[in-house]
Amino acid sequence: MTLPRLRLSLSALLLVTLAAPTLVAQSPAKSDAKSDSKSDSKAAAPEALPDAITEGSVKVGSETIDYKAVAGTLTVGSSDDQDNWIGLDGNYLPDAPIDLKAKPEDRPATARMYYVAYFAKNAGKNRPITFLYNGGPGSSTMYLHMGAFGPMRVEVPQDLTHKEGAPYDLVPNQYSLLDASDLVFIDAPDTGFSRIFGKDAAKAFFGVDQDAHAFDRFIRRFLNKYNRWNSPKYLFGESYGTTRTAVLTYYLQRHLDLNGSIFLSQILSFDDSADDPEGNPGTDNGYFLALPSMAATAWFHHRVPSQPKELEPFLHEVEQYATGPYASALLKGSDLTDDEKKSVAEKLESFTGVPAAYWLKANLRVSGGEFSKELMSEMGITVGRLDTRYQGPDMDRLSREADYDPFGNALDSAYNTAVNQYTRDSLKYGENMTYKPSSGQAGNDWDLRHHPPVGEGWASSTNVMPDLSVAMKSNPRLQVLLMGGYYDLGCTYFGATYEDKHLQIPASLQSNIHYHFFESGHMVYVTTTVLKQLHDTTAAFIRSTESGK
Repeated sequence: MTLPRLRLSLSALLLVTLAAPTLVAQSPAKSDAKSDSKSDSKAAAPEALPDAITEGSVKVGSETIDYKAVAGTLTVGSSDDQDNWIGLDGNYLPDAPIDLKAKPEDRPATARMYYVAYFAKNAGKNRPITFLYNGGPGSSTMYLHMGAFGPMRVEVPQDLTHKEGAPYDLVPNQYSLLDASDLVFIDAPDTGFSRIFGKDAAKAFFGVDQDAHAFDRFIRRFLNKYNRWNSPKYLFGESYGTTRTAVLTYYLQRHLDLNGSIFLSQILSFDDSADDPEGNPGTDNGYFLALPSMAATAWFHHRVPSQPKELEPFLHEVEQYATGPYASALLKGSDLTDDEKKSVAEKLESFTGVPAAYWLKANLRVSGGEFSKELMSEMGITVGRLDTRYQGPDMDRLSREADYDPFGNALDSAYNTAVNQYTRDSLKYGENMTYKPSSGQAGNDWDLRHHPPVGEGWASSTNVMPDLSVAMKSNPRLQVLLMGGYYDLGCTYFGATYEDKHLQIPASLQSNIHYHFFESGHMVYVTTTVLKQLHDTTAAFIRSTESGK
């Protein structure tokens, strides 16, 4: 999925049909094993599969889009100097200052990054192009690909339950973004069919800055390969992918101007996370910024003592309290009197349904995991983290916080099944290879240190707000779209809003940021009616900015 805890997503439906993809060029079957001694001694990594090219069509609304799909890889180096010596075929150029006699595992690290690109036919090279990726860190992009914007999507239960198992239904995606933009879905190094090679490869690619550099090099290589430098260009990141997008927007600024950067389920400063904020005492952002999402969750499950009829007016009230009396109370620390503390606890109970006694016992500070466990604890139910509408039985009735996320358990199998079947059957790629939904190694070894454009940065807590700020000031025409779901405790919508309203940019540039939130969770698109809203909002943003206005 996206962003594991570190523990560091209504009108008439559009009708769609998808013609069965027509095979144009098929890759021969290969395996994950290293290539044999006949492989090119100049290769930056063992031999890769050739690109697989297929064709299809998708109908979105009244428009039928014929497209070409390319599934393949591009190899990037772990530094700009090294990358300059690697050709688009993944081999080192002649006279590269690399010891080609060294074993592949002893050469400088490289990443072979897997992608699936969809190009609308007869559209020209100046059509918008959007680069999409999930987060993790260490997640593949099967969720955005198979759940949101690809030409096919997997159907998941709309009643928020755990499906009994296969077979899962793959259906034409009437909400594919191909009506507004060409699409490139990218799997991060060591996820999907992406692989890393060479000396200290994990250290070279598993980190905030290392990862963003890899995506920067990938995108520039892609623009070279397909001659798309003059296309309107967009980034679309989800979850940790938004952290990547902030840094990547800044890195790409050295070479090109983006038309827009799109953030879905955003987190830029990890101090704003509701996950385990007790590990960073003295920083209370994670608590008061999570309160509106807790209140939304309580409202959805009918746990608010005086249940309001409508969600959004209720949330506006909670937001005002969160940044007002609640934040002020937390900032007082030990100076908060017992009477003041009791008054705040009672107010918090009125918003969340969690008893005032629990809030008092927690010193008014309840993490996301504790809330997920406590909200319906008397029923032995744990609510979701990334989508709090989901629920499941407690793993341990006596544990302090949630032991798992019922949302992830309910949906991961569907997406994993869908991407494996679709890639092999329709894209004709990856036979006898393993598709990695996520990289456990990346999640465990991720280097959270970050070197921002200004200042020194802090090793203890990642904050990429300066990167987005500098990028927006460097390109005052850059447009930003922030979207998210109310029922998300992994990347809270109010925390994301707080971040963008605290960017170090002139007040005039705040009008470049556009906000849209949905009655859904982290992966907002799992609800079909919200998927339509997500498509419409994103397509409108692209169409309004593709001319550079």
